[in-house]
Amino acid sequence: MISSVKHIIAVASGKGGVGKSTIAINLAIALSKLGQEVGLLDADIYGPSQQRMLGVSDDIQPEQKDGKYISPILAHGIKAMSIGFLSGQGVPMIWRGPMAGSALTQMLEQTFWGDLDYLLVDMPPGTGDIQLTLSQKTSLSGAVIVTTPQDIALLDAKKGIEMFRKVNVPILGIIENMAVHVCAECGYREHVFGSDGGKKLSLDYKVRTLASLPLDIRIREESDSGSPVVISLPDSEVSQCFEAAANEILEALKTKTERVDFPEIKISED
Repeated sequence: MISSVKHIIAVASGKGGVGKSTIAINLAIALSKLGQEVGLLDADIYGPSQQRMLGVSDDIQPEQKDGKYISPILAHGIKAMSIGFLSGQGVPMIWRGPMAGSALTQMLEQTFWGDLDYLLVDMPPGTGDIQLTLSQKTSLSGAVIVTTPQDIALLDAKKGIEMFRKVNVPILGIIENMAVHVCAECGYREHVFGSDGGKKLSLDYKVRTLASLPLDIRIREESDSGSPVVISLPDSEVSQCFEAAANEILEALKTKTERVDFPEIKISED
């Protein structure tokens, strides 16, 4: 039931391992903290991770509503839905592409989202069936591309940008993850995966850099514990980066939807 959702935003990456799901969850919660009604859909059918990261145990499952819909799980102020909620953690989805696409469609359309300002969709890596299904089944307001500064990750991120452009989905901005590692002992800053790759990508495609996030052990630890960093460490520099990124997304959507009023032109026979 997506008719009551104002904006659907894909959070995507060209390749796995860049922290996309962690970023999607923290962005969703950051938007909620800004006063927005937010939902989060885990579209990674083969590798769902929201259940663990949101701290939802296996004995909590979605309830049916009116025999037609399923109710999302409420966690940390957002409404969430994942195939992991239905199957349980550790259960593999041994499905062909059309079956995965059908599962995504059902979760998207048969979840009783209620009135939402934003529905963030945590996409699987790549440019395959799930991405095409989402683009065909919904009117996406935009996409957020997640990458690391590493050259290989940037190559795949470009493919993701080009894919969304081919299906007329605007790119709201790029989030560069694992941009720098700061030693906890001495404060030495090291660019493990290269430097400024995300910023260069933003310049090449003339889109916003939404955030540049550090390689911080606390992000991993808090995600693994089921308490995302914007909840567990709200005053940290990392949390402030996520909140700044959420504000940038709101601004990008505002810019995209702003209407330019041209002066009225009157034609006279005089």
